Amino acid sequence: MATANKNLSVYDKATLPNASNFRFGIVVSEWNDTITDGLYQGAYNALVDNGVAPEHITKWDVPGSFELIYGSKKMQEQNVDAVIAIGSVIQGETKHFDFVCEGVAQGIKDLNIINDIPVIFCVLTDNTMQQAEERSGGKHGNKGTEAAIAAIKMAELRKNG
Repeated sequence: MATANKNLSVYDKATLPNASNFRFGIVVSEWNDTITDGLYQGAYNALVDNGVAPEHITKWDVPGSFELIYGSKKMQEQNVDAVIAIGSVIQGETKHFDFVCEGVAQGIKDLNIINDIPVIFCVLTDNTMQQAEERSGGKHGNKGTEAAIAAIKMAELRKNG
Protein backbone atom coordinates (compact mmCIF):
# COMPACT_ATOMS: atom_id res chain seq x y z
CA MET A 1 0.00 0.00 0.00
CA ALA A 2 1.55 3.27 -1.15
CA THR A 3 0.41 5.35 1.80
CA ALA A 4 1.18 2.82 4.54
CA ASN A 5 4.40 4.55 5.59
CA LYS A 6 3.63 8.10 4.48
CA ASN A 7 1.54 10.86 5.97
CA LEU A 8 -0.15 12.66 3.08
CA SER A 9 -0.41 15.89 5.08
CA VAL A 10 3.31 16.43 5.71
CA TYR A 11 5.15 19.06 3.68
CA ASP A 12 8.01 21.49 4.13
CA LYS A 13 6.80 25.07 3.65
CA ALA A 14 10.37 26.28 3.22
CA THR A 15 10.71 24.32 -0.03
CA LEU A 16 7.52 25.65 -1.64
CA PRO A 17 7.12 28.60 -4.00
CA ASN A 18 5.44 31.76 -2.79
CA ALA A 19 1.75 31.09 -3.47
CA SER A 20 0.34 34.44 -2.36
CA ASN A 21 -0.27 35.71 -5.91
CA PHE A 22 -1.83 32.51 -7.24
CA ARG A 23 -5.52 31.74 -7.70
CA PHE A 24 -6.86 28.22 -7.35
CA GLY A 25 -10.06 26.48 -8.34
CA ILE A 26 -11.25 23.45 -6.42
CA VAL A 27 -13.93 21.25 -7.97
CA VAL A 28 -15.50 18.87 -5.44
CA SER A 29 -17.70 15.84 -6.02
CA GLU A 30 -20.79 15.72 -3.83
CA TRP A 31 -20.79 11.90 -3.98
CA ASN A 32 -19.23 10.42 -0.82
CA ASP A 33 -19.35 13.92 0.62
CA THR A 34 -18.07 12.93 4.06
CA ILE A 35 -14.84 12.01 2.29
CA THR A 36 -14.73 14.82 -0.28
CA ASP A 37 -15.53 17.45 2.38
CA GLY A 38 -12.48 16.28 4.33
CA LEU A 39 -10.31 16.36 1.21
CA TYR A 40 -11.54 19.86 0.37
CA GLN A 41 -10.79 21.08 3.89
CA GLY A 42 -7.28 19.65 3.69
CA ALA A 43 -6.65 21.35 0.33
CA TYR A 44 -8.16 24.66 1.43
CA ASN A 45 -6.20 24.73 4.69
CA ALA A 46 -2.91 23.93 2.95
CA LEU A 47 -3.44 26.68 0.37
CA VAL A 48 -4.24 29.26 3.04
CA ASP A 49 -1.33 28.02 5.18
CA ASN A 50 0.94 28.76 2.21
CA GLY A 51 -0.23 32.35 1.74
CA VAL A 52 -3.16 32.00 -0.64
CA ALA A 53 -5.87 34.51 0.22
CA PRO A 54 -9.26 32.86 0.81
CA GLU A 55 -10.79 35.08 -1.87
CA HIS A 56 -8.31 33.56 -4.36
CA ILE A 57 -9.80 30.11 -3.84
CA THR A 58 -12.93 29.25 -5.81
CA LYS A 59 -14.92 26.13 -4.92
CA TRP A 60 -17.45 24.51 -7.21
CA ASP A 61 -19.48 21.39 -6.41
CA VAL A 62 -20.41 18.77 -8.99
CA PRO A 63 -22.72 15.78 -8.48
CA GLY A 64 -20.16 12.97 -8.78
CA SER A 65 -16.59 12.11 -9.65
CA PHE A 66 -17.33 11.62 -13.35
CA GLU A 67 -18.56 15.22 -13.49
CA LEU A 68 -15.20 16.44 -12.20
CA ILE A 69 -13.94 16.42 -15.78
CA TYR A 70 -16.46 18.95 -17.05
CA GLY A 71 -16.30 21.00 -13.86
CA SER A 72 -12.50 21.15 -14.07
CA LYS A 73 -12.65 22.10 -17.75
CA LYS A 74 -15.00 25.00 -16.96
CA MET A 75 -12.85 25.99 -13.97
CA GLN A 76 -9.81 26.17 -16.28
CA GLU A 77 -11.68 28.94 -18.12
CA GLN A 78 -11.78 31.05 -14.95
CA ASN A 79 -8.91 33.23 -13.78
CA VAL A 80 -7.04 30.44 -11.93
CA ASP A 81 -3.45 29.20 -11.95
CA ALA A 82 -4.33 25.58 -11.13
CA VAL A 83 -7.38 23.41 -10.51
CA ILE A 84 -7.75 20.66 -7.93
CA ALA A 85 -10.31 17.95 -8.79
CA ILE A 86 -11.54 16.26 -5.60
CA GLY A 87 -13.54 13.03 -5.63
CA SER A 88 -13.97 9.66 -3.97
CA VAL A 89 -14.92 6.42 -5.70
CA ILE A 90 -15.33 3.35 -3.51
CA GLN A 91 -15.33 -0.18 -4.91
CA GLY A 92 -18.77 -1.74 -5.11
CA GLU A 93 -20.19 -4.97 -6.46
CA THR A 94 -20.26 -3.94 -10.13
CA LYS A 95 -17.81 -2.72 -12.78
CA HIS A 96 -19.12 0.84 -12.38
CA PHE A 97 -16.10 1.57 -10.15
CA ASP A 98 -13.70 0.62 -12.96
CA PHE A 99 -15.46 2.73 -15.58
CA VAL A 100 -15.70 5.81 -13.37
CA CYS A 101 -12.09 5.58 -12.17
CA GLU A 102 -10.70 5.08 -15.67
CA GLY A 103 -12.90 7.78 -17.19
CA VAL A 104 -12.02 10.39 -14.58
CA ALA A 105 -8.29 9.62 -14.72
CA GLN A 106 -8.25 9.80 -18.51
CA GLY A 107 -10.44 12.91 -18.59
CA ILE A 108 -8.24 14.82 -16.18
CA LYS A 109 -5.14 13.65 -18.05
CA ASP A 110 -6.71 14.99 -21.27
CA LEU A 111 -7.39 18.38 -19.67
CA ASN A 112 -3.73 18.61 -18.69
CA ILE A 113 -2.64 17.88 -22.24
CA ILE A 114 -5.16 20.08 -24.05
CA ASN A 115 -5.18 23.17 -21.82
CA ASP A 116 -2.53 25.30 -20.15
CA ILE A 117 -4.00 25.29 -16.62
CA PRO A 118 -2.83 22.27 -14.58
CA VAL A 119 -5.50 20.03 -13.06
CA ILE A 120 -4.45 18.07 -9.99
CA PHE A 121 -5.96 14.59 -9.59
CA CYS A 122 -7.25 14.29 -6.03
CA VAL A 123 -9.66 11.42 -6.54
CA LEU A 124 -9.49 8.62 -4.01
CA THR A 125 -10.13 5.20 -5.55
CA ASP A 126 -10.43 2.98 -2.52
CA ASN A 127 -11.68 -0.53 -1.87
CA THR A 128 -13.49 0.44 1.35
CA MET A 129 -14.92 3.44 3.13
CA GLN A 130 -12.34 2.93 5.88
CA GLN A 131 -9.50 3.34 3.36
CA ALA A 132 -11.10 6.56 2.11
CA GLU A 133 -11.50 7.87 5.66
CA GLU A 134 -7.84 7.10 6.42
CA ARG A 135 -6.76 9.23 3.42
CA SER A 136 -9.11 12.17 3.92
CA GLY A 137 -7.92 13.27 7.34
CA GLY A 138 -7.43 9.93 9.09
CA LYS A 139 -4.36 7.92 10.01
CA HIS A 140 -2.66 8.43 6.63
CA GLY A 141 -3.23 12.19 6.64
CA ASN A 142 -5.10 14.04 3.95
CA LYS A 143 -4.71 13.58 0.21
CA GLY A 144 -6.33 17.01 -0.21
CA THR A 145 -3.34 18.58 1.51
CA GLU A 146 -0.98 16.72 -0.81
CA ALA A 147 -3.01 17.87 -3.83
CA ALA A 148 -2.83 21.51 -2.72
CA ILE A 149 0.96 21.29 -2.47
CA ALA A 150 1.08 19.77 -5.95
CA ALA A 151 -1.16 22.59 -7.22
CA ILE A 152 1.17 25.25 -5.80
CA LYS A 153 4.17 23.60 -7.44
CA MET A 154 2.38 23.23 -10.77
CA ALA A 155 1.15 26.83 -10.72
CA GLU A 156 4.76 27.91 -10.23
CA LEU A 157 5.90 25.64 -13.09
CA ARG A 158 3.24 27.13 -15.34
CA LYS A 159 4.34 30.65 -14.41
CA ASN A 160 8.10 30.11 -14.77
CA GLY A 161 8.44 26.92 -16.81
